[in-house]
Formats: sequence, C-alpha cells, structure tokens
Amino acid sequence: MQQSNRLYFIDAVRAFAILMMLQGHFIDTLLAPSYRDNTNTIYNLWSYFRGITAPVFFTISGLVFTYLLLRAFAKGDDKGRIKKGVFRGLLLIGIGYSLRINIFGWLTGYFNPYFLVIDVLQCIGLSLIFLVGLHVVLKRHSYIFSILLFIIGCVCFVTEPLYRTITLEHVPLVIANYMTKSNGSVFTILPWFGYSAFGAFISTVFFRHVHKNRFKPITVITFFAVGSFLIYCSSWLLIELSTLIGIELLQQSADYNYLFTRLGNVLILFGLFYALERYLKRSIIGRIGEKTLSIYVIHFILLYGSFTGYGLKRFLNKSLEPYEAIVGALLFMIVACFISFHYAKTNTFIYNLIRKLIDKIKN
Repeated sequence: MQQSNRLYFIDAVRAFAILMMLQGHFIDTLLAPSYRDNTNTIYNLWSYFRGITAPVFFTISGLVFTYLLLRAFAKGDDKGRIKKGVFRGLLLIGIGYSLRINIFGWLTGYFNPYFLVIDVLQCIGLSLIFLVGLHVVLKRHSYIFSILLFIIGCVCFVTEPLYRTITLEHVPLVIANYMTKSNGSVFTILPWFGYSAFGAFISTVFFRHVHKNRFKPITVITFFAVGSFLIYCSSWLLIELSTLIGIELLQQSADYNYLFTRLGNVLILFGLFYALERYLKRSIIGRIGEKTLSIYVIHFILLYGSFTGYGLKRFLNKSLEPYEAIVGALLFMIVACFISFHYAKTNTFIYNLIRKLIDKIKN
C-alpha cells in the first residue's frame, strides 16, 4: 500500500466521536433531572445521537488497528505491529483502570472496588488484543479472516439476549466486570467486541480494494445503503429468519435491536465522512482525531475528578439548566481540546513515552 491509500476520513470520524462524547458526558452528568424529558423532541434527538458515540469508537478502533496490521503484513513485517498492538491494548486497559483511582482515598486506606468497573478503554484494549490473536492465527488466510470477523460480529449481536442480565456472582470482580454490568461496569466486552469485529471486517475490504478505480463512490453508496437497511430493516430480517428457521433467539434479538441499528448509524456516518474526505485532509478536525486518547483522559480528569476526586461532577452534579448545560458543553469541548493541543502530545507520543518508561524499569 502506498501513502496515498491512507484513510484520512478515519481521523474525522474519530474527531466527531470524541466531540460527541465530550458534550454527551458533560450534559448527561450535569443537566438537572427535571429537564430529562423523553417527550421532548430536542432531548430525544440529543439522546439518540449520543448513543452513536460508543459504537463509532469501537468500530473505528477495529477498522484502524486491523488495517494497519494488514498493511504491515503485506510489507512482510508485522511482528512490530503485533507487539505494538498487544502493548497498546494493555496500556488502554491500564489507563482505563487508573482513571477511576482516587489517590487521596487510597492514601487514607480506603480502597473502593468501584475502580475495577469496566469502561470503554478496557473494552477497546481487550478488543485489540483479541484482534491481534485472530490476525496471528489467520493472517495467511485472509478471506477466512474476513468471514470469521463478520460471523463474530453477528454472533455477538444476535446472542445479546443470552447475556443481557447475567450477574456472575461467584466470579472474581476483576473478571466478572468484563461480562456483567451488575457491579457498575459501563461497558462489557460482549456485545461491544462485535463492533470492533465489524470494523476489522470493513478494514479487510478497504485493504483489498481501496486502490481500485471507483472504489470510493461504490463504498460510499454501500455505506449508506447497508446503513439504512440495518436501521430500518434489520429487525424485520431477524423476525423473518426466526420464523423461517425456528430460532427464538433471533426474535428476542429483534425485540431489542439496538446493536444492528447503531451499526447502521455508524455506517452512514462513515459514508458521510468518506464522501467528504477531500475537504477534511489535514484540517483541525483531522488533528482532533489524532488526539482522541489524550482528550479522553483530560475530559475524565476535568469532569469526573480522576485521581483526586475533585471534578465538575463533584460541584455541579445534575444541577444545570438546559442553556447552562449547552454553553458549558461547548466550553468544555474547547477547553479539553485546547489542553490536548497545547499541553499534551499525540496519542503515539503517549504510547512511546510509556514504552520508554517500561523499558527503563526493566533495565
């Protein structure tokens, strides 16, 4: 692959996702309960678009990481990328746990097990490690790799009713929290690994065909077409399949079909940004997309008070009027991005810095 085949639209998608996450977390954390009105069109619209953020993050992470793995393997040297992938996965897991540590509490001898709950970083980190494993096993069988990724994504989504309310009471917290929300975990590896698997599947398509003529317009149309089908017709298809082959699980999946619907939202977003890619190269949006990890960490510290317990939530929790929440969210996005641009380096810089620190400790 040549540099011209770099997928610039990915940074724009990541930027959109991180900005939506910033305003979504800010408003959800600080908006007064009396204004959370499900009959209000504006609130419902905001809530719907907020729900797209996590699926975008998981899908784009699978797409980017696997695409880079495939490029490295095509050049005959994917060992470095494999090691980097495992390291990044473990690093994301470590950062995810650390952001919920209250240092002041620990210094006084109070260890709250809440820091063991799982959030988006741990799930993405573990997903990257899973994708590395699949790549190592199947890298010489690219079509089997693609098909298996697609099947894994479908199975993760369709079987969601089976583990939706699982509790795992007799499993150690550090393991159980990856599978159940009963202890406070925000995300669990299932079904969210399904989005990473679908993203990885999309990356295999890009890798094989991105250099071909008319790939871009065909792909944009496909994104919109498949995305629309998933949003409006995936429940119908699951019901039809359930009737045809007599598997009740498909009916149960159709009754609460947020996973395939959200995947449809993600694909339409991909189609939109891919169509506009020429206008997004080396723009401020692209630069924001290169700093998603540092922005995520900064926003967690500012809003939730990571490490100290003193964040905006401590002082303003569920107390803002709508106009205060909107203005505050805009300012919050600007401040988080400003700090990231001027006081933090790129995600790669952070990875390399921690890697050097670990190497020094080893030596």
